[in-house]
Amino acid sequence: MTRTVGIVLFPGMEELDFVGPLEVFGMLGFVSQGEWRVVTIAESPEIVPAYNGLKVRADYSFDNAPPLDVVLVPGGLGSRKEMDNPRMLDFVRQAGGDAAWVTSVCTGAFILHRAGFLSGKRATTHWGAIQTLRDLGDVEVVDNERWVQDGNVITAAGVSAGIDMSLFLVSLLRDADTARNVQKMMEYYPKPPSFEPQEARA
Repeated sequence: MTRTVGIVLFPGMEELDFVGPLEVFGMLGFVSQGEWRVVTIAESPEIVPAYNGLKVRADYSFDNAPPLDVVLVPGGLGSRKEMDNPRMLDFVRQAGGDAAWVTSVCTGAFILHRAGFLSGKRATTHWGAIQTLRDLGDVEVVDNERWVQDGNVITAAGVSAGIDMSLFLVSLLRDADTARNVQKMMEYYPKPPSFEPQEARA
């Protein structure tokens, strides 16, 4: 039976917050020969505009989404509105309650918090939103970590950290060899550029 990762979309989401994990779990579907699939879900079937202008039509709406084994909530400036959206919170609460894993990237942690998944847990978010998450209360906010796992909840720091978290989750869903295979398929071996003038590096 195929198992499903569901990525929740909303207006103003940060593109890499969801596209990075979508790539990881899409590769998982490929290397697992269909054991896993990744789908996108939004409140309505309308096109969802992301923060930097990308427009996406989700595979499913809240009303017809399939059961999910993994729920992933991205962040972005739109999360500030969605954390007070009853329909968003109801969907995440229900889907996450039935899922094996509940995850977020960046300020998607605000939505998980409001949905009740971070109560008494360790979690992280984008460095610029650490204090805001801390101010929400009833959560131990961790600085300077790419991701934090507490039970079946995993929260990632900002933007590109979602890729790292997703690869880690693949190692839990399958095994470390599968995660390494996905990483190889993606050619994901980060090597930050040097910002020194070329003559300084000579």
